[in-house]
Amino acid sequence: MNERYRAAMVLAGTGDAIGYKNGEWEFCHSGTAIFSELQSLGGLEKIKVKPPKWIVSDDTVMLLATGSALCKYSDQADREKLFSEIAQHYKDCMKDMGGRAPGATCMSAVHKLKPHLKGGYYIPFNPRGGGCGAAMRSMCIGLRYPRPEQLKDLVAVSIESGRMTHHHPTGYLGSLASALFTAFSIQGKPLREWGKCLLDTLPLALTYVQETGQAVEENKKEWYYFRDAWTKYLESRSLLEGTSDPVFPEPYDFKERDAFYKKISFSGWGGASGHDAPMIAYDALLGANDDWAELCKRAMFHGGDSDSTGVIAACCYGAMHGFHGVPEGNHKFIEYRDQLVKQADRLYDLAYPGQQSVTEPVGASQGDTLEDRDIGLPSDSQKADCDSSHGDSQDARAELKDTPEGSSSVSESV
Repeated sequence: MNERYRAAMVLAGTGDAIGYKNGEWEFCHSGTAIFSELQSLGGLEKIKVKPPKWIVSDDTVMLLATGSALCKYSDQADREKLFSEIAQHYKDCMKDMGGRAPGATCMSAVHKLKPHLKGGYYIPFNPRGGGCGAAMRSMCIGLRYPRPEQLKDLVAVSIESGRMTHHHPTGYLGSLASALFTAFSIQGKPLREWGKCLLDTLPLALTYVQETGQAVEENKKEWYYFRDAWTKYLESRSLLEGTSDPVFPEPYDFKERDAFYKKISFSGWGGASGHDAPMIAYDALLGANDDWAELCKRAMFHGGDSDSTGVIAACCYGAMHGFHGVPEGNHKFIEYRDQLVKQADRLYDLAYPGQQSVTEPVGASQGDTLEDRDIGLPSDSQKADCDSSHGDSQDARAELKDTPEGSSSVSESV
């Protein structure tokens, strides 16, 4: 089990870095073109996912920020302290966004967080806050709360951490979906059941939102876009009841997937919103099963927000299958690997107290100090290594990444 935890966190970074390819593939709108370029590089088996050619995006940096806070305070009863710590880590991680194309919604919202104040992790409701920035970073919450009896904790932490930047149901319910799917991966729940179980969890999520009393009416008004989008998707795959295997169209290759991902999106960029980032990741997992190469084709090599769908799908794959079928070069040298492994071990210890995590070396170090690895944040030397090779050229395009989302209250996306 501990090895699956490690694979979940490490492969999350891998899925992010491959889908991102320093911004080249995230912002390419053709899965066919991406796969053609991959083949010119020798194919998936030949690429070595290693900085500076393959850095992680903001997705992994914010995943590490979320995990670091969980590792520090999630074993305490005081949720206020945990939520304040998450908010502080989100502010801190903004220092490591050079060349990583952070979303405009995330950057703007983090500026509003005041973690030193009671309740300072709340931000106002945002009618355009339905992007994927919350969904891309919440998988570690599912690793921390993997058991069915911990569902209320998973719901509370995923929603609260999600709406620190994306205070809109479409945004923070994406956080819930990614965390829930990761927990299902650990539980071994059949994939065909995940979508129905997500829909079944939404009433519990709404109850939490109502009980916390933050912009309740605004949230209720916009609640059903996420539910309806998922219901329509599950119907298209014959999965609404969660009792049958998925039905895919024939053919369903790069061109067809690009068209489908665009169709289920809010504004034409598949995976850029809170509802469809975990949806595309789930669709990829359904089609790939335990085939890593097929997962990459479906979750990372497409014309949408490929790093965000890749980080979610790859994390769930690792949580289910470990490193099965993953070429060593895809993950051994991944940026921040040591922090990802260290957080995985700590999350495992918190989730399964009394079952000691493995202690063998964690693999290729990226130059971090023991102190930096203890808190799970990148060291200054790591940041310098990346920033020296990658400027802010992608940041100019970052406003596209965190596409605002919504239903009737949103007339257009930016």
